Amino acid sequence: AQGEAPLLLLFLTRLVSSTWYEGSGYDTTERYNNEVYVEEAPQAPALDYRVPQWCYSLNIHHGEATCYSPRGGNYRSSLGTRCELSCDRGFRLIGRRSVQCLPSRRWSGTAYCRQIRCHVLPAVMSGSYQCSAGALLDSHCDYSCLPGYHLEGDRSRMCMENGRWSGSEPICVDIEPPKIRCPETRERMAEPEKLTATVYWDPPHVKDSADGIIKRVTLRGPEPGSEFPEGEHVIRYIAYDQAYNRASCKFIVRVQVRRCPVLKPPQHGYLSCTSEGNNYGATCEYLCDGGYERQGSPSRVCQSSRHWSGSQPICVPMQINVDVNSAAGLLDQFYEKRRLLIVSAPDPSTRYYKMQIAMLQQATCGLDLRHVTILELVGQPPHEVGRIREHQLSADIIEELRQFLHITRSTFNMVLIDKQGVDRERYIEPVTPEELFTFIDTYLLSSQEVTQRAQSRDMCE
Repeated sequence: AQGEAPLLLLFLTRLVSSTWYEGSGYDTTERYNNEVYVEEAPQAPALDYRVPQWCYSLNIHHGEATCYSPRGGNYRSSLGTRCELSCDRGFRLIGRRSVQCLPSRRWSGTAYCRQIRCHVLPAVMSGSYQCSAGALLDSHCDYSCLPGYHLEGDRSRMCMENGRWSGSEPICVDIEPPKIRCPETRERMAEPEKLTATVYWDPPHVKDSADGIIKRVTLRGPEPGSEFPEGEHVIRYIAYDQAYNRASCKFIVRVQVRRCPVLKPPQHGYLSCTSEGNNYGATCEYLCDGGYERQGSPSRVCQSSRHWSGSQPICVPMQINVDVNSAAGLLDQFYEKRRLLIVSAPDPSTRYYKMQIAMLQQATCGLDLRHVTILELVGQPPHEVGRIREHQLSADIIEELRQFLHITRSTFNMVLIDKQGVDRERYIEPVTPEELFTFIDTYLLSSQEVTQRAQSRDMCE
């Protein structure tokens, strides 16, 4: 009986100790329900496994503890039991992977299962993504871009067991050109007396398929409001977006010229026309060759109906009226029509006179081209003769002409009168037709006559 007292005291002491530790080393007030406390084993004598000593049963939330006890399967939380800790898929073990039940009735380490999460994916410029399970394990995130952008890189990423996303972050690239629409074809008629038309149009409609920003729009061709000549003209616009993708469009400017039928010059005459000669608004003036005068409309106009106004005149031989009252009345018939070359000699047998008349008779064609009429004053009164071709002048007219133009009877001389009745050149000796024509062509021809001379240069050959 005396030997049993110390043993009873030891049993009561251990019973009190067991109540203090609640029978295990698991503390329910900890943050994680599946956390296992660590307590280093104190230096103690060799363990005695014959008397069961229990730790608190392990319960790992979202995990599992696989335990092996020295006393067999029914003593899974007894002294010396070793447990291998693991977590369910989608969770990562934090702490000790293996713990042992110590004599202090606490497990030798702590651990818990933390849910595996990947970091939140950053936003994609000009795009977005959608995930099947947020940032959790096995979550699939599919990327897409805004209209007008193209995805470059991985289209889908998955949250892996190591807490990282598969693949790499893609980008949205603007590779689609902007949309551009040019105006419709423009057709215009040339303005009166012109071969051009002023054409206006609105700028093209441009829209970027991505961010809506148009960097630059350039025009290849004339600006709106320009003068366009007859024919078709291609106008092209080119647009660039912020990514320097380009798009272009074009349209046609078509200018037409209303034209009348080409007029034919009258017989023994020619035409002098403005503009191109037969376009809308052009005016054509009818002119007659030397020795002929016009009868009918002096000019005609090409109308918008593509018909000429009036009717075509004719050129008839010029009629000279010598039955006038004065020399001025005679000269007025030639005003702006003909030039006069007055040849004077004291006698028809004068050598200079005969030479000059012979040369002029051989140059009749050249004289007509230059609108030159020969007027002869030959002899002495009362037998003096004045004539224009076959027309004879009266003595009074001859005398007035000599006084008005200061033409002497005593010697051979010539006076060249222009179309305005002005004395332009005098000769006291015969001159060749070439010399006479050179002077007229150089000093007396109007611009219209120069053009006509160019067209009739070889007419007398």
